Amino acid sequence: GFCMGGTLSFVSGTKDFGWAGVIGFYAGMTRNFGGGGTLLEQAEKIRYPALGLFGGADQGIPVSAVQSFDQELDKAGVEHEIVIYPGAPHSFFDRRSEEFADASADAWQHVLSFIAAHT
Repeated sequence: GFCMGGTLSFVSGTKDFGWAGVIGFYAGMTRNFGGGGTLLEQAEKIRYPALGLFGGADQGIPVSAVQSFDQELDKAGVEHEIVIYPGAPHSFFDRRSEEFADASADAWQHVLSFIAAHT
């Protein structure tokens, strides 16, 4: 998922759906969707391998929040990979694609590798 969809992807990963994994691009950390708590508050409950891709220049999702998410997943023993693209803004993957072509291409390779490894 992307943005709110990325958050919902990770939060949905706290439920027993039998999924192979969850992927989120620039998922917000601090909004409480559905009353179950923020993504940071629910990170320890994620049941599936997780891939998170974030822009290092995202004005709405500070790198410190992404690092906290990574630490929470580590503490909970969740298999995961978190990638932060320095200089990339929110929605780098689907907007201004030429300007962020390298980050987008790398992110896509991470997605393909993650899917191949978990399906």
